[in-house]
Amino acid sequence: MSPHDLFLWVAFPWLAVAAFIVGLVWRWRTDQFGWTTHSSQIYESRLLRLSSPLFHWGMVFVILGHVMGLAFPKSWTRAVGISDHAYHLIATIPGTIAGTAAILGLIGLLYRRVVNRTVFLATSVSDKIMYALLSLTMVAGFVATVSTQVFGGPHGYDYRATISPWLRQLFIFNAQPELMSDVPWQFKVHVLCGFLLLAVWPFTRLVHAFSAPVGYLTRPYVVYRSRDPQGTSSRRPRYDVAWEPVRSHHKEIHRAASPRTHEELR
Repeated sequence: MSPHDLFLWVAFPWLAVAAFIVGLVWRWRTDQFGWTTHSSQIYESRLLRLSSPLFHWGMVFVILGHVMGLAFPKSWTRAVGISDHAYHLIATIPGTIAGTAAILGLIGLLYRRVVNRTVFLATSVSDKIMYALLSLTMVAGFVATVSTQVFGGPHGYDYRATISPWLRQLFIFNAQPELMSDVPWQFKVHVLCGFLLLAVWPFTRLVHAFSAPVGYLTRPYVVYRSRDPQGTSSRRPRYDVAWEPVRSHHKEIHRAASPRTHEELR
């Protein structure tokens, strides 16, 4: 195994993961106010309403497909009665549909960034780097899927015999770079782009992926009260006075004050 292969398939992935973990901790400790999507919806919403759900829902299913293909060995799917050919169809057809949706959504988001001048001016340098790496990673993965899985014969390329065990062994510090030696170049480009994107992840707006509003599912209801005196009943309890306009609240306090108290206040 050459030093070049050792760097690409052992050192570089480990460095990328280290940068990802350390970067997330650093970003959380130093820039919690910047831990956000930096939404540009205020500048343009029509294209965003179409492209954003298409991209995000497509990516959800793409990520689920990656987890299923990379984390679960062949023996597991065979043990539950899924043949290799059935797995290939399950992974390829929905995966291609999800990848197409994600790429179409990304194209819409990029078009919106470039064409709308206000949105373009609100795009930072880190946004441009993120979009470039994200586009390269997604296109490489889509090309790899279409060329080796869709048009790669009835069974396609068996990445679960090479890429999947390489990745699993990599994360338990038992690197086996020789597994990547005969992998098609399309998948190699996709893997390297993916780890490069992982390395810069904490320093871009992609950190918002770890801020899903899970708390909204269990938080108590928010109670809203009218601030319009005409829209509320005159028999409401006195504790609701705090929600009235400040001016009317002041008048009620003024009328309730005794003459002596009024004089003292003056």
